Amino acid sequence: MTDRSIVDQLQARLRLPAIVAPMFLISGPDIVIAAARAGIMGMFPAPNARTIHDLSEWLARITRELTEAGREGMWAINMIVHPTYDRFDAELDLVCEYKPQIVVTALGNPRRPMDRIHAYGGSVFADVISPAQARKAADAGADGLILVASGAGGHTGHYSHFAFVEEVRSFWDGPLVLAGAIGSGNAIRAALTLGADFAYMGTRFIATREAQVAEANREMLVRSGMEDIVTTRAVTGIASNWMRESLEASGFTAEMLEEKKKVDFSNMGDTKAWKSIWGAGHSVGRTCRIQTVAEVVDELADEYAGGTSRAQSIERWSTCRR
Repeated sequence: MTDRSIVDQLQARLRLPAIVAPMFLISGPDIVIAAARAGIMGMFPAPNARTIHDLSEWLARITRELTEAGREGMWAINMIVHPTYDRFDAELDLVCEYKPQIVVTALGNPRRPMDRIHAYGGSVFADVISPAQARKAADAGADGLILVASGAGGHTGHYSHFAFVEEVRSFWDGPLVLAGAIGSGNAIRAALTLGADFAYMGTRFIATREAQVAEANREMLVRSGMEDIVTTRAVTGIASNWMRESLEASGFTAEMLEEKKKVDFSNMGDTKAWKSIWGAGHSVGRTCRIQTVAEVVDELADEYAGGTSRAQSIERWSTCRR
């Protein structure tokens, strides 16, 4: 049986079995610290720090402030392990210095950083979008799996949550996180009912005050619904979900959205192309207003605990009608 001790350890300290997903250019120290203080786990992608020096300062701040708040260790980091990503070694050195409990690998083999992370006692979770990738990650020695199902913001999967979890659980009994279109406390509970241990949530937190986004991005999220989300490979070469309005504002035509760009992560530090192309998942309709992270978590916790009646749920849904 796969080691599941980290599941018990985290669930004992979390207010909700939820993790704020790492979002490119969106997640930084503010959202990570706010999430941990609110009682869930925060995470950010290492490339969001523009330089290695910035990354070192971010990690020092997160470690210091969460230790002072009594929430030490309640954060994680996401690393790109694709061969074209040229900051990998420098980032791994800092990861081993600050020792996050969980390191999530994306876009490559999770084994690449595994020996060094295991050496300090950390765990490696792997992003996967198919049962085949899940098997490969498990065979590579991943400590946990993050199933990115259909409807996720940014880089997305294309399999149904229901079938995806069922199939992976037929060969994997270890820690399991489910991602994709999870935007409410009800959806968190549903993820656990399906067989996941934690829910990965991104879109619901983009419109928070702590997210590193422009006010126009927040406002676009509030007025968008799932039909405003476009799946295309034209931006990164990988199937991703973006808000249609932002794509059109950036000059993408219907023909351009059908194109497949070559995958290349060697220029992740150049953020100019991403200033006005904004991702979101199918749960975008649950973003009804601009809030703080703490306010979102309070709502999620209330829903998850069953603290709202059906009438209250209907009233809450009605506030999001567009």
